Amino acid sequence: MEFTIEMVTLLFVVAMAAGCVDTIAGGGGLIVLPTMLMVGIPPAAALATNKLQGSGGTLVASLYFLRKQIVRLKDIQLTVFMTFVGAVIGVWLVLQIESTVLKAIIPFLLIGMGAYFALSPRLGATDQKQRLAHNPFSVLIAPFLGFYDGFFGPGTGMFMALSLVSLRGYNLTKATAYTKILNCTSNVSSLLYFLAFGEVYWGVGLVMLTGQVIGSSIGARIVLAKGAALIRPVVATVCFLMASKLLLDIFG
Repeated sequence: MEFTIEMVTLLFVVAMAAGCVDTIAGGGGLIVLPTMLMVGIPPAAALATNKLQGSGGTLVASLYFLRKQIVRLKDIQLTVFMTFVGAVIGVWLVLQIESTVLKAIIPFLLIGMGAYFALSPRLGATDQKQRLAHNPFSVLIAPFLGFYDGFFGPGTGMFMALSLVSLRGYNLTKATAYTKILNCTSNVSSLLYFLAFGEVYWGVGLVMLTGQVIGSSIGARIVLAKGAALIRPVVATVCFLMASKLLLDIFG
């Protein structure tokens, strides 16, 4: 496929915007993927290339939070491993069965999650009492979060953040930082699968990865500067927008 300068520039700008939004609230894939399809990239290649640029964005955000010591990697090694395993299974399964049913359910889950964030003004403001300890969370919840990202994807970051807030008791800033580590894990595991099948458009993918890196760096700094006061309304807004987009895809 031939790409014009205008197409590449558009994809770079969109990837940068998506990287910033994705770091703050998740949902960047629903900005990038429609744009990639719009310029004529085949669906399989769009999914694979999206994982390339998304992996770069989540990696940069993860390294930033690690450097700032918001996240301690040694504390979540089991969580990371189980997320990786779940994502590998999800990527494999998506080629075996139809994801139509899941696609129909997700918009309503996103609407519920958006309402939960919007109507809970104190949610994630401070650390709360945990409902699930580290090991049970890693074994019971992390594989399903990874599986969802590998199998379907939209809203993964939000589901991860909500799980960490509601089950582990993290505040929103901390949950957002840890979410980037887990989301990077699921992105990389999915990318490895796609690399094995040669579906990645490397040229445009690397340009978009650069945009993602810039956007993710900006988003990570915004998260630490603004915290829950910004994350909560952005998450709620992105949830509703993503749900609307998915419902339009199904019924429109």
